[in-house]
Amino acid sequence: MKMSKLFVQTLREFPNDAEAISHKLLVRAGFIKKLTNGIYTYMPLAQRVLTKISNIVREELNATGAQELLMPFVQPAEVWQKSGRWQVYGRELLRCKDRHDNDMCLAPTHEEVITSVVSEVVNSYKQLPINLYQIQTKFRDEIRPRFGLLRGREFIMKDAYSFHTSQEDLEREYEVMAKAYSTIFKRCGLETKAVQSDSGAIGGAVSHEYMVLTDTMVGENDVFYCENCDYSANSNHAISILPLEATNGADYGYSEEKIVDTPNVKTIEELAEFLKINPNCILKAVAYIADSNPVIVMIRGDKEVEETKLLNALNALEIRPMENSEVREYLNSEAGFISYRNVDKSKVRVIFDKTAQNMKNFVLGANIKDKHIVGANLESNIEFFDVSLVKEGEFCPVCHKPLKVTRGIEVGNIFQLGTKYSKPMNACYTDENGQLKPYIMGCYGIGVSRTMAAAVEKYHDDFGIIWPIQIAPYHVDIVPVNIEDPEQSKVAYELYEKLCALGIETVIDDRYDRAGVKFKDSELIGFPIRITVGKTISEGLVEFKTRKDGQMIKLTPNEAIEKCQQILLN
Repeated sequence: MKMSKLFVQTLREFPNDAEAISHKLLVRAGFIKKLTNGIYTYMPLAQRVLTKISNIVREELNATGAQELLMPFVQPAEVWQKSGRWQVYGRELLRCKDRHDNDMCLAPTHEEVITSVVSEVVNSYKQLPINLYQIQTKFRDEIRPRFGLLRGREFIMKDAYSFHTSQEDLEREYEVMAKAYSTIFKRCGLETKAVQSDSGAIGGAVSHEYMVLTDTMVGENDVFYCENCDYSANSNHAISILPLEATNGADYGYSEEKIVDTPNVKTIEELAEFLKINPNCILKAVAYIADSNPVIVMIRGDKEVEETKLLNALNALEIRPMENSEVREYLNSEAGFISYRNVDKSKVRVIFDKTAQNMKNFVLGANIKDKHIVGANLESNIEFFDVSLVKEGEFCPVCHKPLKVTRGIEVGNIFQLGTKYSKPMNACYTDENGQLKPYIMGCYGIGVSRTMAAAVEKYHDDFGIIWPIQIAPYHVDIVPVNIEDPEQSKVAYELYEKLCALGIETVIDDRYDRAGVKFKDSELIGFPIRITVGKTISEGLVEFKTRKDGQMIKLTPNEAIEKCQQILLN
């Protein structure tokens, strides 16, 4: 490809609305162009990267026996109504009507469609198991799209769905797909960690996310992991063992329950200082509205609520913190002093976090302004839930060593769905005894466009993108310093033709721009190898530079070709 013909526009500055480095660089390097909020055009350079990622996905999934199909992007409400998700999915599902006034939606996922398709074709246990996948555009109407391709509204995804006659066979396929995923991301040049995760709107009992661990701050979730064993989990699924600490208020002189004055003391920090007590001896009340219903979460004072865990515990769709006016309305109290005590539990649901289980003689709000209770103890018959956020340094639930935390970008996920979709949609097969049974299903997704962005987030420097060779748009950039110099031009084109003949994806920068402009674009775009044909050609030498490590050596043109072959074709 000649650079003068490549449909690309590099920019001198980063876009003003970009936060993530991948968003900044993909726009500035000419890979994507914004059409509207959360929706982008993939330019030719990006399309080459996406094609390479997609081909790696296809090769590995085909090797497992999975078969590719392509399902509709626009879906009728009917299939979503059968599964029960039309009413509960939320506003991320973009609903619309066609000209016949039929309810339709733009697909964020395809569980309903694939279940419907398979139920019309597969009717016997003899046709199972089967695994079907597609690479397709999806649309999720995010309320706050951000970070470019990492949280856009329109995105490209590979989604696969497997159908089985038993849980054991689903678990077998789950492991097959897990291994395939590890291979796919490794071939894309990405190290990933499979972490336990929440199933979210997809559903299912068991799920794992494949996370690219990164030092940047745009990863969606904290990933907790143990360096001593294989335990790792997303923050919305992680559990831990708390350090052995004193959680008995009697150690601080509060062994008798009574109400004490705490004027203008509203925060845990202020309360601990005022009473001269450790925060882990305070039972904190956090008030929420869950699907329009008031809820109080009682949790140890030094811990925070993990809201995805809380959603699951409540079996709710949406939660939000109570406003001060709602605290007064539902709890007849003031923020900073609330408690589960003296609350009408027929109107307000109370959830206790597991961190409260071993607390004794603790401090909690009195549901009276400027007052708290000290020396309190829990009543019997309390139901506990795990709704707390794990902290770094708490102990691994497997080996009891301290947990580490880092940020992670989700690029893939796998779910054991069971019969979540087949039962409500009456999607059944006939077993060997002639009985109708619902399919047992698995679901496996890879964010193709997210994988491209995650690679940039992971591999870049101050000058631009550093593409892994496996998914780079082109492998070699030949830069004649002065295209008008006959000798430089001649050698550059000879190199270009020979490399192309060897099947090496090569760009020649035949533009009449200054060498500095060409070098900056080469590093910004992230070509893995740059061969510069300049004044040293009078000595029979060119400059050979690798983008990853920045090393530059002088070689003859033939040696440069051999070096390219060693790096790219082995």
